[in-house]
This record gives sequence, structure tokens and C-alpha cells, in this order.
Amino acid sequence: MKTVAVLGGGIGGLAASYYLCKSPQVTKVIVLESSSRFGGWLWSTRRSDGAVFEHGPRGIRPTGAVGRNTLNMVDDLGLAGDVLPVTYSHVASKNRYLYVNKQLHRMPSGISGLLRTVPPFSRPILWSVGMEILVKKSKEDDESIHSFVSRRLGKELADIAVDSLCRGVFAGDCRKLSVRSCFPVLYNAEQRRGSLALGMLLGSGPSPVVPARPLAQRSAKESWAQWSLRRGVESLPESITGFLQKSSRVELHRHAVVKQICPSASGWKIHLEDGAVSADHIISALPAKALSSTLPSSCQPLIQELQDIATVTVAVVNLEYDGSILPVMVMMGGAWFQEDFGDPETVKEEHLLQRATEAVQTHLGVTSVPSWSWVALERDCIPQYYLGHHRRVDSMRTFIKKKNLSLSLIGSSYDGVSVNDVIFSGRTAVEELLGAGV
Repeated sequence: MKTVAVLGGGIGGLAASYYLCKSPQVTKVIVLESSSRFGGWLWSTRRSDGAVFEHGPRGIRPTGAVGRNTLNMVDDLGLAGDVLPVTYSHVASKNRYLYVNKQLHRMPSGISGLLRTVPPFSRPILWSVGMEILVKKSKEDDESIHSFVSRRLGKELADIAVDSLCRGVFAGDCRKLSVRSCFPVLYNAEQRRGSLALGMLLGSGPSPVVPARPLAQRSAKESWAQWSLRRGVESLPESITGFLQKSSRVELHRHAVVKQICPSASGWKIHLEDGAVSADHIISALPAKALSSTLPSSCQPLIQELQDIATVTVAVVNLEYDGSILPVMVMMGGAWFQEDFGDPETVKEEHLLQRATEAVQTHLGVTSVPSWSWVALERDCIPQYYLGHHRRVDSMRTFIKKKNLSLSLIGSSYDGVSVNDVIFSGRTAVEELLGAGV
């Protein structure tokens, strides 16, 4: 393996490049990013007064193999001293709210909260969890998240808690999203143990082995719920970029729009707006639709599968208020963007700001005018894993293998939309290409 081209300089492409750099098997890594900056959706604004505002993910969860993997990377990059953890005992973890029927309801927390009937629910959540063990296992190979939770835990939890969760995580509709692809732990718990409760207690199947280094060990010891970085989440892609810039084997290209990729005798020829580069292998971290427009016509079945992966647009509005009111981040649109705001290409920032300010006033009772604001329209930012997504991804990778294409698919379009999932997809692709142990 001589030259690997990485298409896309978001966190997935940067992570893949980081792991490629760890291997002596690779002589050159070429990173091609179409925009003016690396980092993709990990984007922070740092004001001169020290305030930091996030326009993408605000925090990262430390749990599971993929969570440990990210913390190990943070450790390796020398960022451990910049980590801002939020523990499960912190007030921000305990105080979580749902806005239901024009009222704000604090979500139950702790055993006492699970044992009592807490509005907006009509019965204790623990009752639903206890009865879940008696529900029979489904024989379907996929199911919508709403259908799955309704069947196992009751329609009320699906309508209120899980609907809200899917809006927050995927900006999506739980009646369309796949439980197998969006929440594989829940799907596997039912398939392997016959119950979510038993799956949580006994494990829902094998997971990747990722040993915990000091920072990951600390997160477990201190019971972190999530973490961020002192200068914003964007510090992570910035640190990876800095690491790559120090390597003589890496070429980093901004404003490098990939127009077409064509198979060649040695692998691929990648045509840009102002020239071409050659590579033995391509790791694509591009969104599925963006990759589909670059492939040759001989890849038509793959092109069609890539185009079938839907995405949603989200408006992120940061608001700052004077006095004791906390800064507020409002996320709007998602699967309902067109319905609520019309065409993302024509919507006005002033309208989004007005709607966000009105939401804060209605939900939180904040009547003052924000002293500072920032509107970011994140077009096609979150892929939607609809029913059958796992079959589509399997079909794409089978086509690539059958045609002997030197191509790896990584990023949020395929195996998980979280920062941890995307970073781990980069690591997995490099391990499959070069062998384990990166």
C-alpha cells in the first residue's frame, strides 16, 4: 500500500487519516476537503471574551467501546488537560426536561423517580420496564423505533420519551427510523436475550475490544455522562489536523472539490476542479449523495444505493442573554424543516432567529431580548437510517467487494451518526485495509 486518498476532511476523514499515519505500510495520505476548513460539523465559535458557542455537537459520550476509543485518541493528542467532563451526579445530567402539551416536565431520575408516576407519564417508568420482560421477541429483521418501543415498553413511552430522543439525536421521525440501525444495542438485546432489561443486565452481544487508557479510565471512575473541550469541540479536529501537518507523509488540501473518481491500473484517478491525483486506495468520508455524484457509470448499483440514503437539514441558533440566564442552543427543523420553514435555500436567517427566540420564550419563559445570537443552517447534516438501512449498507459493501474496488465507506451515512461512531468507522476502515492494531 503506497498512497491512500481520503475524501472529506470532517471528523471521519481526519480520524481515518490519523490512524493511517500510525501505520508504516502507508507512504502517502492525501486528504481532500472541499471547503475552507477541516472538522466538518464539529464547529465552535470562540469569542474574545472567552465565551465558546457550539454550532454542531455540544458534547460527546464516553460510554462503550467507541466512547473509549475517542477518549484514547484525545489522550494521544495531548488534550486530556482540556477536557470538561459532566458527571451523572451533576445538576445538568439530573435536570432534563420534556416540553409536552405546552408544559415543561422534568424527566424522572434516580430510583425514586422511576418508581413514582411523574407527569407527563401516566404510570411509573419502572412498571413499563418490568412488564417488558414478558413481551415476545419479534421475528422481523427490522422495525421502526416507534413500533419497537410501543411493542416492548408501551405507546406512551414511544410517543413522548422516544419521539423526543429521536428528534434530539437524529432530528428525525421515530416512525420512519430503523431501530436496528439507529439503536443496535436495543435491537440486539431483544434478539439475543429476548428482553431489553435482560440485554442491559447480561449484555446484548460482543462489542469491539478497546482497552481503556488513563483518560477513559478516569471517565469510568468519575462516572462521566458526557464531555467537551475547554475551547470547544472543534479543538478535536484542530488537534488531529495539527498532528497530520507534522507528518511528512500527509498532504492536506482545502478547497479541493472531487469531481470524479475513475478506476485506473494502479487503483484510482481522482479528478479535481484544477487537476488530478492518483491513489492506490480511497477512503470516502463524503456524505453518501456527494460520493454518488463522483462515481463512474460502471458503479450504477452503488450510485443508486448511495442516493437512497436520505438526510435532513437543521437550523442551529445560539442565543446569549444578559444576567443569570444561561446561554441557549435551539435546534430546529430536521425531518420537519420543509414543513415548518420551507425551502432551506430560501429561508431567511432573521426568520430562524425569530422562531428560536419565540421558542425560548414559550418553553422557558425568557422574555428578554438576546444580547448576542448566531444562526447556522446545517444543510443535509444528519443522515436518516430508515427501515432496511442495514440491508442497503450490506449491499453497497458487497458490490465493492465483488467488483474488487479499492474503496472504503466511512462517516455518518453508514454505521452511526454520533461523533464516536464516525471516528470509529475511520479506525475500522484502516484496520480492515492494513490489519488490526492501528
